[in-house]
Amino acid sequence: MDTLISENGVFLPIPPLQAVRLHFILGTILVLTFMVAHTFFPINLITHPTQTLFIIWGIVGPVLMILFGHLRQDMEQCSYFRAAGRGYVGLVAGAIVNALGAIILGAPVGFEYFTKTLNWSLLMSSFTFVPAACAFGSAWSHWHRVFAETKAFSFIDYMIRLPAYGAVIGAWFGAWPMPLDWERPWQEWPICVSYGAMVGYLMGLVASSVCIIFHNRRQQHLKGE
Repeated sequence: MDTLISENGVFLPIPPLQAVRLHFILGTILVLTFMVAHTFFPINLITHPTQTLFIIWGIVGPVLMILFGHLRQDMEQCSYFRAAGRGYVGLVAGAIVNALGAIILGAPVGFEYFTKTLNWSLLMSSFTFVPAACAFGSAWSHWHRVFAETKAFSFIDYMIRLPAYGAVIGAWFGAWPMPLDWERPWQEWPICVSYGAMVGYLMGLVASSVCIIFHNRRQQHLKGE
């Protein structure tokens, strides 16, 4: 069992199977949400990118708040509902950061792209900012440890860091086909970038689960010695 010391010195246990189960739930919900949008409405990222992204982040975002609210690292000082509220603050702040970053890197600007960029940014914020906001709040030391350092201190570091990195890297790779002269509808902003972000996020969930299992086995081996 992994532990993380919160700022008030309380040890917070996170069983490895719980961490892996949470990843499985998140991956399943993301895939099912995409399928629901395509099956029941029916819409998809190519024909209706704004509406599809709205459905995906509108479901995945609150689910992340619910799950990571239970993993908040200041349980004695922060209630579950407050932790979920921090997730909404992180969602908005992260959307602004992601939108500005995308525009700086070349995303199209204009009224016709506003809703597309807004919903893409909210999806990216759900993947990157919401889990950390729910778990850590404004504790900068935890944010710095998770996103700026390479060594993981706890299972929750893997759970937040690797899926977030996967989403960002996936979105970056997804942007590569956009300037190519293929004249395909999926090359338009933010279709291929969204596909890349979701695939990268799912790969990050898998990588995080593998790291958690490996880390747990290594801990058990060291204890056995």
